[in-house]
Amino acid sequence: MAAPEHDPSEPRRLESDDLHEELQEGLFSHLIELRSRLLKAVIAIVVVLAALMPFANRLYAELAAPLVARLPQGAHLIATEVASPFVTPLKLAFYTALFISMPVILYQLWAFVSPGLYKHEKRLARPLLVAAVLLFYIGCAFAYFLVLPAAFRFLVAVTPQGVEMMTDITHYLDFVMLMFFAFGLCFEVPVAVVILAAIGVVNVEQLRSGRRYAVVGAFAIAAFITPPDITSMIMLAIPMCLLYELGVLAVRWLVKPSDAAAAG
Repeated sequence: MAAPEHDPSEPRRLESDDLHEELQEGLFSHLIELRSRLLKAVIAIVVVLAALMPFANRLYAELAAPLVARLPQGAHLIATEVASPFVTPLKLAFYTALFISMPVILYQLWAFVSPGLYKHEKRLARPLLVAAVLLFYIGCAFAYFLVLPAAFRFLVAVTPQGVEMMTDITHYLDFVMLMFFAFGLCFEVPVAVVILAAIGVVNVEQLRSGRRYAVVGAFAIAAFITPPDITSMIMLAIPMCLLYELGVLAVRWLVKPSDAAAAG
C-alpha cells in the first residue's frame, strides 16, 4: 500500500495557526488585564464617593464660599429646579471623589501600559505622570484660592444698579468645575513641553527662540478661558509663561538627545 503523500505546506499552516492562537490569547489576556485595572479604578471612586456623600452639603458650602463672601448683603445662591438642592451637592461629591481618586486611576493606567514601554520611556514617563497630577491639583487650587475670588469681586462690582445678583447653584457648580478643569489643564504646560521635546517635535533651542510666541499664546488662552476681567487674565497668563520656562528647564534635565532621536 502506498504511503500518504506529505504536504509541504502543512508546517506553514500549523505555524500560522499557532501564531493566530497566540495573538488571540495575548489579546484576551490584555483585555482581562484592562478590565481588572478599570474595575479597581471604579472601586476607588465608589469608595471615596460613599465616604463623601454624608458631607456633600458641606462640600458645596466650601465651594460656594468665594462667591458667597462677596455677594451684596441679602443676596444668596438660589435653586431654580426642584431637585437641584439634592442633586447638585451629589454631583460635587462625585467630582470630588474623581479628583481624590485620580492618583489611583493614573496608577492603574500606568500599571497597564508600563510593561510595553522601553526602559528610557519608563524613565521619562514616571516623573511626567507624577508632575501631571501635581500640576493639575496646583492649577485647581490656584483657581479656587486666587482667581475665583478676584473674578467674583469684579463680577459683583460691575453688576448694574437695580440688578440683584443671585446665582443658581447648578450653574455655579458648572462654572467652577469648568474653571478648575481649564486651570488644571493650563498648568500642564511643562508636561506638554517635555512630551513634545521627547518625541522630537521641538528641541531646547527652538523652545528658547519661541518664547515670544509662548507669551502671546498664554495671554490669548487666558483671555479666552478666564472671566472678562484683566486681573484673572493676568493671573493665568503669567503662571503659564513661568511654567513654560519650567518646561524648558525640564527638557534640559529629562530629555536626552538620544531619547528624542529614538522617538523620532
